Amino acid sequence: MKKKISEAIGRREFIKKGCKLATAGLFLGLLPVRSLWSSEAAKSGTSLPSVTPSGHEGYDWAEHLYAYVIDTTKCIGCGMCVEACRNENNVPEDFFRTWVERYEVSERGEVEVDSPKGGANGFGPINPGFNVSKAYFVPKMCNHCSSSPCIQVCPVGASYRSLDGVVLVDDKRCIGCGYCVQACPYGSRFINPQTKTASKCTWCYHRITKGLKPACVQACPVGARKFGDLKNEDDPVRKIIATERLAVLQPEKLTKPSCYYLGLDKEVR
Repeated sequence: MKKKISEAIGRREFIKKGCKLATAGLFLGLLPVRSLWSSEAAKSGTSLPSVTPSGHEGYDWAEHLYAYVIDTTKCIGCGMCVEACRNENNVPEDFFRTWVERYEVSERGEVEVDSPKGGANGFGPINPGFNVSKAYFVPKMCNHCSSSPCIQVCPVGASYRSLDGVVLVDDKRCIGCGYCVQACPYGSRFINPQTKTASKCTWCYHRITKGLKPACVQACPVGARKFGDLKNEDDPVRKIIATERLAVLQPEKLTKPSCYYLGLDKEVR
């Protein structure tokens, strides 16, 4: 009897230790990916050694730190920014890297929000079912957060933040699991039906590394969108961030966005 009890205990301990080893193996299987990249990044001066600004060998991303400002008091909801983004980045139909929302608010605090086709074709009249006391447009996009949950949940390290402050996706590493899509509190990511990988706003990285503005900024007819370099002391965006009263979306999420808003109302999430 004692022998059977000791054998049962032995088997139980073996199973416990086996489970612990399996869990540790799973954890360690993922951990070296991060740790190896970190050590290589420290040597090479990049956030991810396998990803460099393609075709821009003369560009030094350590010399820049980008930020974005949206002035909601200027936005007219024309949708030119959305179309410019789609054309520039080959965004699939019914998906958006940037979009515009319309807010209609009553005196009692009732809110109606719509964004037909991402606002690409402008906004027609609607009946929200209440007397509208104010209405305004809010462009949205990836906030390029410095404490990004989408980066934290990626199991293969495909999502990362470059040294110049842009959150990017390495298509060669991405497995299309969609974890980052679910983790983003701003709804700015999607799985591209063509590539089967995560897609998002990159601030037109292929343009800004050449000294150009993102397509959405260039297309805006009223200057509601502004893009700049915080390491440039004379940059207008740097001056706006330093002197104006700005807000970010969902500050309680502690994601530290690099996209700032002027005239952001309390109804906007």
